Amino acid sequence: MLLTMKNKPVYRALIILPLLIFSVVSVSFAQESNKVGFNKAKSHWTILGGFGITHPGWGDTETRIEDVDLILQYGRFLSGEKGRSWYKTRHELLIEIPVYIVYKPESAVMTGINFLSCWNFTASEEIIPYIFTGGGFMYTSLDEPGLGTDYNGNYQAGVGTHYFIKENTTIDFNYRYHHISNADTAEPNEPLNSTKTFVGLSFFLD
Repeated sequence: MLLTMKNKPVYRALIILPLLIFSVVSVSFAQESNKVGFNKAKSHWTILGGFGITHPGWGDTETRIEDVDLILQYGRFLSGEKGRSWYKTRHELLIEIPVYIVYKPESAVMTGINFLSCWNFTASEEIIPYIFTGGGFMYTSLDEPGLGTDYNGNYQAGVGTHYFIKENTTIDFNYRYHHISNADTAEPNEPLNSTKTFVGLSFFLD
């Protein structure tokens, strides 16, 4: 059912619940994570919060949509450190559960699952830049006829950085291009091309 501002209890719950999850998980990992450096870690959990905006005129996008976003991300390293000098890298698989809360032009929710391939540049022990790309599936309650269906695919690519504040904890920043469409499985098929900016925390595990 489409969410509107008239349905304020549900709308507020969709904002408050992710914030509570963010707080509880952050405290839990901060207390329980073993102290491991980036190169010794086998996996990590990341919580990201941010915002997104579509850009009318970018490709076939016609509608301006703005949302606040929360992502729970799990990363599994697929390799040890490879390369030399500035080109030392570690490759990992990222699995994300995103929740995008649309507030303009109307209230709605978009959620799904993403699978991303990520390359981390490990020449520095304190600042780890990374690049990523991939995609997944997306459900949206947005009343946007141009999408053609409530069930869509998405793909994305971006850049980011881990900044270590403890041996096993980083502050994260990332910026990504994000595309949603139904891949011509329904008519019409107006894509949503957007940019998204995030900040969050990562907790590395052995």
